[in-house]
Amino acid sequence: MDNFIVSARKYRPQTFKSVVGQDAITTTLKNSIIQQQIAQAFLFCGPRGVGKTTCARIFAKTINCLNKTPEGEACNECESCKSFNASASFNIFELDAASNSGVDEMRRLVEQVRIPPQGVKYKVYIIDEVHMLSSNAFNAFLKTLEEPPAYAKFILATTEKHKILATILSRCQIFDFKRIKIEDIVKHLEYVAAEENIAYEKNALDIIAQKSDGGLRDALSTFDQIVSFSGGHLTYASTVENLNILDYDYFFKMIDFILVENTAETLLLYNEILEKGFDGQHFLAGINEHLRNLSMCKSPATVKLMDVSENVKDEYLNQAKNINGDILIRLLRLFTQYDADYKTSNNKRLHVEVALMQACYLKRAKVRQS
Repeated sequence: MDNFIVSARKYRPQTFKSVVGQDAITTTLKNSIIQQQIAQAFLFCGPRGVGKTTCARIFAKTINCLNKTPEGEACNECESCKSFNASASFNIFELDAASNSGVDEMRRLVEQVRIPPQGVKYKVYIIDEVHMLSSNAFNAFLKTLEEPPAYAKFILATTEKHKILATILSRCQIFDFKRIKIEDIVKHLEYVAAEENIAYEKNALDIIAQKSDGGLRDALSTFDQIVSFSGGHLTYASTVENLNILDYDYFFKMIDFILVENTAETLLLYNEILEKGFDGQHFLAGINEHLRNLSMCKSPATVKLMDVSENVKDEYLNQAKNINGDILIRLLRLFTQYDADYKTSNNKRLHVEVALMQACYLKRAKVRQS
């Protein structure tokens, strides 16, 4: 146990092929290596945990590999690859701009650029969180970025592209990393679980992927947390309990009760939700998201807009068959309005209960109006 390594580090991709959910970017980078059309500077931008720094490291290792594969991957066997994998490369430098944001640090980097690489073709500088650099540091770096030596390559990574100076952006090839799809995260978690001999329920991995908001690093951190909590057996129940989230079943039941105008069961179910420690606004946000997913099921063209796993998608499709499109829109308007008014309500429990009672009588009210 003393040698425990978190999954986000242990299973960090070492080749372009193993990067999850960024195929367009990895293909472009590999092709640039194969065709020997490597730009002087790159900007990798996107949300946290989607592979920006990982791709930067793989790219840096690959362009200095002495025995690249025909597919443009690093061999991981030559002296350059071995030294990189052992974190002992003298030709690849990483700088965290969050803690080295001043002009003096940037001047020292500019001085280093003048020294040619040793034993390989390129010197690569990876600057993480580059938006944290001060204006003076950016200006000190600008000239070097514009006219670097042929052997110098710069890879800048940021979560906040809008904070980068336009003069820097114009000198970089820009790659926008996207959030990773739920199904891609689930597949990777299944791989990690198999490698670690961890038993799991598929629904548990779906919940972890949903909670990670498109970030694989967050998903792996949550995975480790719940494995520890559940004693190595990943169940849906332990995942929901550990993450303290309302599972889909509550919302499916709630809509079923509303559709048959069962006010009593609706209020009792809401009471159960409150007793589990969730507040009214959390519930209102959840049911609005649920109704939104049901509305996406009304057209085959919009089903893909639901960010849920395949098995949960089937449940949505089945429930959507039993609800009229007009009633669905009316429910969305009702709960959206109550969600907006929640903070100004004096009796928050009653506020939500009134919304549920109105929802149960929505169809009846529509009949009276007609």
